[in-house]
Amino acid sequence: METAQQAASEAIDVFYDPRRNVDHAGDLQRSHRLKGEMVSLMQPAEDWGRAELAADRGAPTETNGAEEEPSDRLADTPFGGLGA
Repeated sequence: METAQQAASEAIDVFYDPRRNVDHAGDLQRSHRLKGEMVSLMQPAEDWGRAELAADRGAPTETNGAEEEPSDRLADTPFGGLGA
C-alpha cells in the first residue's frame, strides 16, 4: 500500500481514506479489519505472557479473567499427571 501511495503522489490522509480512494478502498478496509483481528488475538497472548513472568517472579498476577489451561498444570506434573 505504501508503494501505491508513493506512486500515486497523493497525500497520506487522502490515499488512506477509503471514501476518497475508491480504487484501493477494499484493500484499505481489509487491512483495517485484519489489524483489528491481530490486536484482539495478541491481547490474550500478552496477558498470558505477563502472568507467566509475574508467576516466575512470585508476584501476584492479573489475568483479565483468563483461566489457566489444564495443559499448563500437566506440564508441571511428572509424567503428565499420571504419577511417578
